Amino acid sequence: MSAPLTTAFENDLAILTMDDGRANALGHAMIDALNGALDEAEGKAKAVLIAGREKRFCAGFDLDVMGSGPENVRKLVTAGAELLLRLYEYPLPVVMACTGHALAAGGLLLLAGDTRIGTDGEFRIGLPEVAIGMTMPVFGIELARDRLARNRFSEAVTQARIYGPADAVAVGYLDGTVPAAALMDTAKTRAAALATLQQPAFANTKRKERQATITLIRSTLKVDSGTFDGAQSR
Repeated sequence: MSAPLTTAFENDLAILTMDDGRANALGHAMIDALNGALDEAEGKAKAVLIAGREKRFCAGFDLDVMGSGPENVRKLVTAGAELLLRLYEYPLPVVMACTGHALAAGGLLLLAGDTRIGTDGEFRIGLPEVAIGMTMPVFGIELARDRLARNRFSEAVTQARIYGPADAVAVGYLDGTVPAAALMDTAKTRAAALATLQQPAFANTKRKERQATITLIRSTLKVDSGTFDGAQSR
């Protein structure tokens, strides 16, 4: 099987493209590849851009693992939570180029980025966990609480509302949308602008901005992992 992630460096940008040939599920291979790329980017880049394959950004956690028993589920979801936290407090700016559907952990991946630009089209974005019988984990609830519009939070999380790209902007999953042909250029332009921000001022301010949410998630993650019981995530 080919690698699920490719990394390219352009000027000051690290461009990470997820493509597992299917729906870009977050399995251990994808999570490990993203973590490895983030390690490399810290020493080579000034901003990170994460994109998916055409019409697919990320469909959530790997369903094969999510159906393989409670212990395997706990390990995968915990690894996913750690990746999301890493992105959320990553010292470099992170831009998400949402190339298509972004559901469950894919929606959370968007929320962990600093700037999120989506593709116009008939795509689905959101957190369907409650609709499929999964109790939302604390880390997902708190990322959503921080990034989504306050008056849309309950419908998006507890009521499991799914949105098209335009509504996803209003709710807070995305900061804007562009036609598919313009997505990567727009995302690169935004990432390049963020790359000019001074360090360590950016990293320090980002950490302070998000510290309360980070502390709450980390203080509850071990106990909350007992609720990761194998419900499907897409």
